[in-house]
Amino acid sequence: METAVYAALLGLGAGEVFPDFAPEGTAPPYLTFQAVGGAPINFLDGGVPDKERVRVQVNVWAATRLEASSIGKQAENALRVVAGLQTTVLTGRIATFDEPTRLRGTMQDFEFFT
Repeated sequence: METAVYAALLGLGAGEVFPDFAPEGTAPPYLTFQAVGGAPINFLDGGVPDKERVRVQVNVWAATRLEASSIGKQAENALRVVAGLQTTVLTGRIATFDEPTRLRGTMQDFEFFT
């Protein structure tokens, strides 16, 4: 799952993509993503599923609100069409601001069934 998400997001807005967090000093724009839960699949017979549902948050960080919003929409569109992820968009983009870096951001949650 992580490889497919990384590949789908790579190069959006001419930025870099990082799992979990970006290294300190990374120039914007950039994206991060991390697993934030999901709904486990459980069988009554105790069997082990060959697929899983994973909730992933995608964050965009940019110098301006418009840039963050634009790249966020690009990320949503890119993830929707990855057949192997079977993407469900769980939330709309949430605007955020990081005081220490003065960067504008968006956060959005997706569910992948892989």
